[in-house]
Amino acid sequence: MSILQNKIDFLMLVKVCNANPNGDPLNGNRPRTTYAGFGEISDVCIKRKIRNRLQDMGENLFVQSADRSLDECTSLNERASKNITSFSSNEDYARQACEKWIDVRTFGQVFAFKKGNKKEPVSVGVRGPVSIHQAVSCSPIDINSMQITKSVNSEPSEGKSSDTMGTKHFVEFGLYKVKGSINVQLAEKTGFTTEDADKLKEALRTLFINDASSARPDGSMEVVKLFWWVHNNKIGQYSAAKVHNSISINLKDTVLIPSAVTDYEITVHPLEGLNPEIIEGI
Repeated sequence: MSILQNKIDFLMLVKVCNANPNGDPLNGNRPRTTYAGFGEISDVCIKRKIRNRLQDMGENLFVQSADRSLDECTSLNERASKNITSFSSNEDYARQACEKWIDVRTFGQVFAFKKGNKKEPVSVGVRGPVSIHQAVSCSPIDINSMQITKSVNSEPSEGKSSDTMGTKHFVEFGLYKVKGSINVQLAEKTGFTTEDADKLKEALRTLFINDASSARPDGSMEVVKLFWWVHNNKIGQYSAAKVHNSISINLKDTVLIPSAVTDYEITVHPLEGLNPEIIEGI
């Protein structure tokens, strides 16, 4: 395995159709939006999906969802104590964590736990090389709401209880942009390799496999395209902003409200000496 030597930028287009890509718990679980009405998906949500895909691909994860835990650990503290039993310094602790878990050497992690059963605290911070922006839709989105009821009793009762009312919210259609970068200097510190970058690319390409739920029915969210730039040096031939802005996505002149990806003109503006690999989503 070889440590990453070339800066990488990426941009992913995600289609949402009649799904709630990321509900806001402070707003009745409605899909997240900006004040201008554009849809949002938090970077935390995207990283969770990437972790799930990496786990499906057989990788070891430190931050595992409770319903996907493979080692029966019930907390991060327990997982850390179980896997790192001795270390000589904070640097040694960070090195062991990065070697053990791909998500630590990818996204970083803060370890603030007790050292096993002893009283000495562990306070170690790892900065990960992969940064991901929150996703934002290319156009303002329309959110529909649907009233739902429950037709069975949750608790025993003498008669039929009143139906419990609820509400489901979903985005009719949205095309979201997910931007990200991989920093070589931080990759060198965490041991993030070119092989890890390839695994991240595959996780992004297949992001919504095994991710279906009642809020996101299977097929309602899809990776349309993934643009992947590999620079010829460590710091990058261009800034990440210039690279991401080289992809323009505009509504066609005849379209007022988008309902399909084909309603947009997607244009790649060439940067001298830096061409993206364009990958179709699964």
